Amino acid sequence: MAQTVDRDKLSEILAGTGSVTAEEFLWLRKSLTSDQVSPIRVKLDEYLRGVTAESATPVQAGRAGIYLYLLAQHREAEQFLAKAKNDGTAAYVHGLVLMSLERPADAAARFAKAAEQGFDPVECKLKEAGAIRQTGRLDEAEKTLRGTGTEGARRAEYSYQMGCILADRGDTYGAIEYFERAVDMDPHHAQALFRLAGENALYGNDNEAIRHYEQALSKPPFHLGALLNLGLLYEDRGNYPAAAFCFKRVLSYDPNHARALMYMKDIEATQEMFYDDETARNEARLQQLLDRPVTDFELSVRSRNCLASMNILSLGDLTRTTEADLLAGKNFGETSLIEIRELMAAHGLKIGQNLATQKPREQPWGFVQTPELSPQEQALLAKPVSDLNLSVRARKCMARLGITTLGELINRTPDEMLATKNFGVTSLNEIRQQLGEVGLKLRND
Repeated sequence: MAQTVDRDKLSEILAGTGSVTAEEFLWLRKSLTSDQVSPIRVKLDEYLRGVTAESATPVQAGRAGIYLYLLAQHREAEQFLAKAKNDGTAAYVHGLVLMSLERPADAAARFAKAAEQGFDPVECKLKEAGAIRQTGRLDEAEKTLRGTGTEGARRAEYSYQMGCILADRGDTYGAIEYFERAVDMDPHHAQALFRLAGENALYGNDNEAIRHYEQALSKPPFHLGALLNLGLLYEDRGNYPAAAFCFKRVLSYDPNHARALMYMKDIEATQEMFYDDETARNEARLQQLLDRPVTDFELSVRSRNCLASMNILSLGDLTRTTEADLLAGKNFGETSLIEIRELMAAHGLKIGQNLATQKPREQPWGFVQTPELSPQEQALLAKPVSDLNLSVRARKCMARLGITTLGELINRTPDEMLATKNFGVTSLNEIRQQLGEVGLKLRND
């Protein structure tokens, strides 16, 4: 059953002339996550129309800043909250706003001030530890966290913050254990669920990742990052309607969200494509045929030797050379050419039919054989693609294509990349940008 907003209590809170209490703030935050948020939003907007950051008293500034935070207008909220004084709730909310604005050092100071001014001291310490962690001072963050004692350890936020510290130290399994503990304490702890989903997606456990994202989004507030990542996982599974739903939810909140707009374009492009499983199977059989070595077939010794001397090893190689090139080979005459023509025709192939898709010959480590490469260049091309800061979707496309090194990646053309299932323009531009940062680009770019 949908939660009904207590309008009398709402009017009473908004009519107050003193500072917003911790209980009032928590009630407003909980009510804004109900299915009937419109009355609260309307009332908050009415209050905010009558106050400005320049004219507000410290009490009014605290109230306005808290209301703006609840409406997710964090930059505007910070202007008001900076003017609030001797207000524990406003200081606590100011810390939350500063965290969202990526100012963790300032946020830590505000959480400490909020505890001094009477806001829940354990909650403030837990948040302060999280802010300190984001400045990179992990030991200090852990010390602050453990300083909350048994009271802090009973809270889901404690386990979440400890999990973040362990994750930053590289202890993935320890982090997951704490995130799971946080979710056991609070099944709707959105941040812990988000981190659990991310860790599972990173290691390819898509089913678990989807489950955690769905759980994080089972009740408001809806976090944009969770919606975007869940949409990408749905898209990867071919569940395009569900993916589009996630991206549209993001756009309903922020119509100009760049990533959501690009992902929706990818979805629309994918829905216009027809993916035929029988065609895919035929393509696989053709590739298997092209990969067959010429030594599998009955050829004359002369033809075998000539092909070997020209480094033509498979039927696929014959589709990427011309008859003139063959005839230019030492001891390769018209008789051998006819023999090769008949072999290819017997398998529905022709000499030179794939000249348009010919690729440079690759070395075993995956990049074009260029003897002039310096040791530094060779080391760069031998680096794993995991060194690039790629999204989950782009990494999975790399895995599908069997691309493991930068050298293998730059041997691919944009068209080859776009032909991969679920690989759209967004991922292509992402890869181009990441390659550009290390001075590389895709073939034909």
